[in-house]
Amino acid sequence: MAYKGRFVPKAPEKYKGDPTRIIYRSLWELKLMKYLDSHDDVLYWASEEFSIPYRSPVDGKMHRYFPDFWVKKRNSSGIIEQVVIEVKPQKHIDPPKVQKRKTRRYMGEMARHAINMRKFEVAEEFCNNRGMKFQLMTEKELNIK
Repeated sequence: MAYKGRFVPKAPEKYKGDPTRIIYRSLWELKLMKYLDSHDDVLYWASEEFSIPYRSPVDGKMHRYFPDFWVKKRNSSGIIEQVVIEVKPQKHIDPPKVQKRKTRRYMGEMARHAINMRKFEVAEEFCNNRGMKFQLMTEKELNIK
């Protein structure tokens, strides 16, 4: 099975954007797309349809962060809410285990962690300023082992 590809929605009217250009970049994203497309409480959704500017803690330059999903849904209380969702493995959220030797791999993991934490921080602020919620989804929330 491919780890990335094109998603064809069964309910294209729920997709905000071009429903012929929906790309998944992991099987986890594909699983969430299928859920968003088919769940009755999801009114609208989009994938990587907007960006949030942020300054990288690694190179100090401005970059654009494209959150994985934006969802407009009815919550369990029946209230309509907007949620920005980022899908990541737990190992990309947790800080890397401290190593005695600062190998290239370890330094790369440290940089990735710092960048991810900055992205999540600006996404949280972005959402709070617009009355939305920000949610990280890992293998636990997606019920993947």
